[in-house]
Amino acid sequence: MQEGLGFQTLPHTMSMAEAIRVLLLDLLVERAEFGHGGNQEVIRPFLGKNDVEVLLLTPQMQSFESGRKAELEVDVTLKLEDVPYWDDEYPFWENNIVELESKKVNFRRIVMPMTNDDVKMKKWVEELSINALVCSGSRRNVSIWEEWMGPAGTLMRVVSNSGTPTLGICFGHQLLCHSLGSEIKRAESLSSGIWELKLTEFGENDPLLTSHLESNSQIYGLYTHQDHVITMPNNCNHIGMADHNSITAIRVNDESGNPLPAWGIQCHPEAARKRIERAFEWGHITKEEFLSFKGEHDGASILSSFARIVLENTP
Repeated sequence: MQEGLGFQTLPHTMSMAEAIRVLLLDLLVERAEFGHGGNQEVIRPFLGKNDVEVLLLTPQMQSFESGRKAELEVDVTLKLEDVPYWDDEYPFWENNIVELESKKVNFRRIVMPMTNDDVKMKKWVEELSINALVCSGSRRNVSIWEEWMGPAGTLMRVVSNSGTPTLGICFGHQLLCHSLGSEIKRAESLSSGIWELKLTEFGENDPLLTSHLESNSQIYGLYTHQDHVITMPNNCNHIGMADHNSITAIRVNDESGNPLPAWGIQCHPEAARKRIERAFEWGHITKEEFLSFKGEHDGASILSSFARIVLENTP
């Protein structure tokens, strides 16, 4: 059985008053290891002293019609009837309780409003009362635009500009940048491997990238992507680059130019070694990709830094 697939249902009345609530765009849902497994790696650093509730969004599978439910009621459980484009490589579930770090974490799917209207999306997010937004990678491409990417990008723009901690990973980085005005282009070939993340002047003291480092230490990230952000998004700082990819990490600013707790990073910090090995065993990545991922990277430390930032920004 795949790790964590205990298909238990948790009632909405569960007491989560003290819990950190993470909204997660679950765009790799069809990949059990890089998808659901990767989500677990994102959540793991939050669990030292806190309970966590994870609200999963799957706009790539959800019908636009079902999005109207979220305009009538904020927290609506996602049903199988709402996801006509579900990829059956991975079984559908509404709730999944996973034991992480000796705690039970509820991963719960909800309906998201499929709107490109910033005002409507902002109202929904505010009523949902989240502490953080994370957007995963995807097998889809921003350069090959699909209609659902509009609402997903609207969500990222609204939340990142609100001051709520936000992290876009790989596709999530590209979608965040696109939503803020960047141009995204597709390269001729896939880039897979581990590269040094070189910091810009703005990145040298950035809390997401450097809070775990000793002086003059190097940072490495694991990458697998073909789309590239090629122009800087509006009102953002460029904080990191790699040899194969120029705009590798960005931080969002407010209208006055002050940095917000919102980032896009092209690398995959959630790609823990055990996840990579299992993905290869299950045929989800090629032998060439598996070999290119040999070596250590700083993903776990970056995720720990993000969790700490979320907790610091939570009343």
